[in-house]
Amino acid sequence: MILWLWLCWGFPTSAGQPDSELMARYLEEQLLADSSIVEQVARRVPRQAKFLQRLETRPRMSEFNVRSTIISRYAFTTVSCTMVNSGSEAREAVFEMQIPAAAFISNFTMSIGNKTYYGEVTGKEKKNSSDDKTRDKKPSSPTDGRENGYETFRASVFIPRKMQARFVLHYEELLQRRLGKYEYTVSIRPQQLVGRLRVEVNILENSGIVSLEVPPLRNSKQKGNGKAEGDVSPPPSTVVGHTKTLAKVTFNPSVVEQTRIARNGILGDFIIRYDVNRELSVGDVQILNGYFVHYFAPTDLPPLPKNVVFVLDSSASMVGTKLKQTKEALFTILQDLRPEDHFNIIGFSNRIKVWQQDRLVPVTPNNIRDAKKYIHNMSPTGGTNINGALQTGAKLLNDYIAQNDIDARSVSLIIFLTDGRPTVGETQSSKILSNTKDAVRDRFCLFTIGIGNDVDHKLLERMALENCGMTRHFQEDEDAASHLKGFYDEIGTPLLSDIRVDYPEDDVEQVTQNFFPNYFNGSEIIIAGKLINRTSDKLHVQVTASNSKKYILLKTDVAIDLPSRNDIRGVPGLEDGKGDKNYIERAWSYLTIKELLNSRLKSDDSQEKDHLMEKAKSLALAYNFVTPFTVLKMREAGLHSEPPQEEFIRPSTDGIGEKLQSLQGHRAPPGIRREQDKQVQDKQRIKISKTSADGDPHFVIDFPSSKFSVCFNIDGEPGDILRLVSDHKESGVTVNGQLIGAPAPPNGHKKHRTYFSTITILSNKPERSYLEITPRRIILDDGERLVLSCGRSAVVRSRSLEVSISANSNVTVTIRDTISFVILIHRYKKPAPYQRNHLGFYISNSKGLSSDSHGLLGQFLNHEVKLLQESLNASHQQVGQNHTEALKPNLTNTLKVKGRLIPVVWKQRRIYNGQQEVECWFAKNNAEKLIDGSYKDYLASHPFDTGTSFGTTNSL
Repeated sequence: MILWLWLCWGFPTSAGQPDSELMARYLEEQLLADSSIVEQVARRVPRQAKFLQRLETRPRMSEFNVRSTIISRYAFTTVSCTMVNSGSEAREAVFEMQIPAAAFISNFTMSIGNKTYYGEVTGKEKKNSSDDKTRDKKPSSPTDGRENGYETFRASVFIPRKMQARFVLHYEELLQRRLGKYEYTVSIRPQQLVGRLRVEVNILENSGIVSLEVPPLRNSKQKGNGKAEGDVSPPPSTVVGHTKTLAKVTFNPSVVEQTRIARNGILGDFIIRYDVNRELSVGDVQILNGYFVHYFAPTDLPPLPKNVVFVLDSSASMVGTKLKQTKEALFTILQDLRPEDHFNIIGFSNRIKVWQQDRLVPVTPNNIRDAKKYIHNMSPTGGTNINGALQTGAKLLNDYIAQNDIDARSVSLIIFLTDGRPTVGETQSSKILSNTKDAVRDRFCLFTIGIGNDVDHKLLERMALENCGMTRHFQEDEDAASHLKGFYDEIGTPLLSDIRVDYPEDDVEQVTQNFFPNYFNGSEIIIAGKLINRTSDKLHVQVTASNSKKYILLKTDVAIDLPSRNDIRGVPGLEDGKGDKNYIERAWSYLTIKELLNSRLKSDDSQEKDHLMEKAKSLALAYNFVTPFTVLKMREAGLHSEPPQEEFIRPSTDGIGEKLQSLQGHRAPPGIRREQDKQVQDKQRIKISKTSADGDPHFVIDFPSSKFSVCFNIDGEPGDILRLVSDHKESGVTVNGQLIGAPAPPNGHKKHRTYFSTITILSNKPERSYLEITPRRIILDDGERLVLSCGRSAVVRSRSLEVSISANSNVTVTIRDTISFVILIHRYKKPAPYQRNHLGFYISNSKGLSSDSHGLLGQFLNHEVKLLQESLNASHQQVGQNHTEALKPNLTNTLKVKGRLIPVVWKQRRIYNGQQEVECWFAKNNAEKLIDGSYKDYLASHPFDTGTSFGTTNSL
């Protein structure tokens, strides 16, 4: 329909498709006049001249592309944007991108016409100003249109007439684990419809990826984003695919899909959440090129009791939605307190009101009921006495700790919430900070929450930093209730306290923070450092912590592989020569700079602050990070110079297997164990039965108990689908093989050759799934379609199915651990005219197949065959099992199968890719009388035919 309308307008098409950029321009223009896109497009056909004249008013965005690679939680993001000025004069183009506040910009380039400008990170000159000076590129508090936890990068240039500009922004961040998942977010707010919009995120986690999800787009300006409650479907046009260690997520909405999401081009946040498999004990230590990162996130530990004081702002500014949502969140939070917890509530305005004077009360149904009544009756009035409220809360908690037995190692904390700045009592920030630190005295942690635009963000941030807590800020128009509950969930389940992670002093240096007051369920402790002794083959790691009444000591030696399994430069497709600054080293630098910035923020000593600033600046310059002490200056590239190239490495994950229809092969996960690699690269080490169908195709049936093998050929036609194993009714397994034709060799007796081009394995127990294997790719569909390349080693496991790929060698399929098939891959570099890339099928383990299994191979798995030696006009004489080798080839011999007598001759066959020989008794004439019926009875109607008896056809 769109194409027809396009032709009506008289606009040119390319390859029969409408130009997406021009379509975007037209639709956006129409949105200014009509709220219904589809109806407007259908009924208004403007003149081309008038239409093009309107489009000249401002530069248009023709492309918005985001590509991200996440390697072991460290994310490299590249945003590229192209703007076109189709007007008759130079016009200003503005490139804006919201990036996570925790991220560091690492590069920025602009190309305007034939000129290229690149960003150079330089140090800021020291100014005689206070500590509270903020970054050039962000204000101290969010402005209208900014999302919580984000800051806006902005670049403005003039584009000459009839020319275009391209912007490329790079930034990096270390993902933080919250509520049991890592969350990676991309802001998609081009502020206009884009002809080509694409987001691609590639994830590589050697530990293994679990619980990958893509929720709907998030836009805080629309509560719930306009979605029905409980809607968790990905945004339209999102494609997700993953293997054990690799994942690829793409978002590629058409212009029409963009208009349905947001007509102004502000689509929202594209979010990916995932977690990784975890080993118990000391966690995951990754080492590469002299640097290490240690991820520690224990699970399955009993929660520690907690003593919590809620300090809630009830001043007049909280009137309306803010106080209502705060109450709603507290009702839910109180319900989540555990019986072993103790709590109290303080409401403050210009007056301080304590719910239960001088004590914390245990969690009982009556206390929860009374606390809810107290919160319900809170009313907004008066000013904001932040200092007095914190002093009261700290004294309450300190007295409780002093007067009660705390040997149970309970965790104490204050949760402080406000929407404003101090207006009553002590109002000087530095004094409030000093008073709070003196009152807390490192005995508990302070967590701060700010709501709205009037809060003192730096005050709340520093209060939390100085007192081992965290801070969060929520916009006034956001769903504060769900955010408050989410923040409490992050800290509501303490599992460990006083965690210390140690490494031998002689082995490491420049280690980031290694002591943590608390570890909360769903979070993660991250430590990074440098190795001193790079020749050592191990790193000793020791973790000490408290859990309830127990003292925990965990220690182990982590092997330092040379090369390490974390060195991904050996993976095919990587950019060679760019591994000088690897991702683990950059994660170390990122963490170190963050800690230096926090330490400087907490310090009151001017000399110490200057020293910390210089260290942070030096490190930021070394790694090209834009920080509060460095700035990005644009330089024009010289006539023969090129902009600086990215120095970190990225795995090439082009074509990772994706769900739905858009499916390609995938790159090899580097986390496959070395011993597995060695095994799958050597075909001769595969322990499989001789029972197989390979080559032209040549069938071999092995009878170990009889100590001989039987072989036969099936001279089928190209396109025939042969049923090899049929046990659908019992074990639920069916194997079919489709034939492909090739010319016969010269002077041969055959009219053509046939090979297996496709092997299809179907299973319906315990769930329905199928595998379609060709010499180049494997399609696995167990409800989620995944395409794997035969040219890349990989292992994919589900509850009942495992597929192991050895690159360009073989595929092993294991079903319920009792059925195993091996498919050999035969590929020719320079095939002769009579050769075709093909497959060989071998049965490795048939224990799980029933006694009723059938098919050209399956019918022999549970039946014995007797060999008879026959002389002319003599009675049959059964040959003993140990006399098979004594039989001479020139004698006529007979097999007895189910009462049928089949003459056979002695032959030698090459199997296992022609590298081994097997001696067998050969049955002629397409195995006539050897198999039940004739070979045509084993023809399936289609690759997914599961018919188990002659003349019947079923489908999975």
